Amino acid sequence: MGIPNETRDQLAVKFGVLFPHLDERQRRLLMGAEARILGHGGIRAVAQAAEVSETTVRKGVDELEAGAEPLGRVRRPGGGRKRAAEADPGLRPALLALVEPDMRGDPMSPLRWTTKSTGKLADELTRQGHRVCADTVADLLREEGFSLQANAKTIEGAQHPDRDAQFRYINDRAKDHMGAGDPVISVDTKKKELVGQYKNGGREWMPTGQPALVKTHGFLDRQGPGKAIPYGIYDVAANTGWVSVGTDHDTAAFAVASIRRWWQARGQHDYPQAARLLITADAGGSNGYRTRAWKSELATLAAETSLEITVCHLPPGTSKWNKVEHRLFSHISMNWRGRPLTSHEVIVNSIAATTTGAGLRVEAELDTSTYDTGVKVTDAQVDALPMSRHRFHGDWNYTLHPTDSCLFPRPEAGTETDAGTTAQAAELLDGPDVGCLRDPELTGMSVPQLDALVRVLIPVLTQRRERTRHERRGGERRRARGAGAKDKLSNEERILATVLCLRKIGTHDLLALLFGVTGSTLTRAVQEVRPLLAEHDHAIPPSTARFRTPTDVAAHLDKYGSRSPSKIKPAC
Repeated sequence: MGIPNETRDQLAVKFGVLFPHLDERQRRLLMGAEARILGHGGIRAVAQAAEVSETTVRKGVDELEAGAEPLGRVRRPGGGRKRAAEADPGLRPALLALVEPDMRGDPMSPLRWTTKSTGKLADELTRQGHRVCADTVADLLREEGFSLQANAKTIEGAQHPDRDAQFRYINDRAKDHMGAGDPVISVDTKKKELVGQYKNGGREWMPTGQPALVKTHGFLDRQGPGKAIPYGIYDVAANTGWVSVGTDHDTAAFAVASIRRWWQARGQHDYPQAARLLITADAGGSNGYRTRAWKSELATLAAETSLEITVCHLPPGTSKWNKVEHRLFSHISMNWRGRPLTSHEVIVNSIAATTTGAGLRVEAELDTSTYDTGVKVTDAQVDALPMSRHRFHGDWNYTLHPTDSCLFPRPEAGTETDAGTTAQAAELLDGPDVGCLRDPELTGMSVPQLDALVRVLIPVLTQRRERTRHERRGGERRRARGAGAKDKLSNEERILATVLCLRKIGTHDLLALLFGVTGSTLTRAVQEVRPLLAEHDHAIPPSTARFRTPTDVAAHLDKYGSRSPSKIKPAC
């Protein structure tokens, strides 16, 4: 007896209601259960009602009768469509070839100069014959250890060999000043700001859909309020800040004027007994160690305030470690973020309102004075400054003394004089005292060590110079030894000049001036002697002292040398 058609119709209705809510395996097991209940002929009847093959129903019956535990998945392992990387073995290598060349510098990558989004990667892979979607590309990249990452600011470039030593030196000077109750300030110029309805980075809480409206461009309008130049002074011990907001130019005169304003408004009241002031500053900019006008203006400030002003510059490339940057400027930027700086008054008030949980207090003042650019300070004027360079890196560390004896009138903007050249010419007429240049403070070795080095190198140097001359003549001497023009430098002086050059105590021009020769003569001497030092494994360590004029050398030897120089004369 067969299965009634009415039963088949009832099963068809049941399957039509339940199947949309069941997965493949659940449907198969339901059909198997119904077939077992119907008995003989049940598999065919169920297959007809569900509109599937009898084999599918029979699999369901077999699974029920086998009594196996639930699989926990729809398909057995290996069932279903293969993953894209498995179906296409060349997909993964092709993807890595697109991503990795950017790091290896391969200029042939089709995406070398464009953003490598998952969409663009998927399009390029599809063009190469690997059909894939952006989501699959993202999954493959994650499997290979890739992730979305921004640039990380970690590369600082070549570090100066005395970088760490300079930081320790600054720290020791700061401890000494603060221990004695003297002020220590960190100074720098903050980024110049455009004044007006310009976009300012950051976000601020505003009513939804009502952001502050600013100009579409970010360049200065000629008819606008102009720009603001915030110069900051951070008192390290008191955790207070002072900011002068300039409107003209960021010059050395503006920088020192800002320090003067701080001292008159805060410094002399917070430190009434102070006799010294320590300033830490960057290596460049308006307060850089190469800026002569900076030293000139500080000398004037020292005379006005009767303060002994010591300046210690951070090593080149380390401005981010300046305390004024992360203890003052960063908080100012956070305080006015997301708001257009529409006027100088807004800028000054925003700076003055800056506070932190650690107790930072800031005062600000607008400086509308005019500061000329192009101010020239000559060698003679620098030599006349009441300034002493420190034994350790005198170019980075120096002190301006509060004396009036060597002060000179401030130079006019854009003017130059020949005073420095005249002073140098006078020194050359007197003749350089090469004996002073043998001082251990300059050579980095004792006099006996220098003499021993000279004794070793002179025979070799003499032989090589004679061989070079023989090659140039193309034969033997035509004149007696000693005839003809005299050498500008003796062999001993050649060795000494090379040692001082490798010590890097000053510029090439300064060394030529000290030896009374031209720059080309000095260059030839160094080219002759330097290979000999290398052959004898004699390394010349660089000095931490740096000099710019003969007067600097004389002052250093007067203070630290073994004997006073006789022919390197100060200019004042």
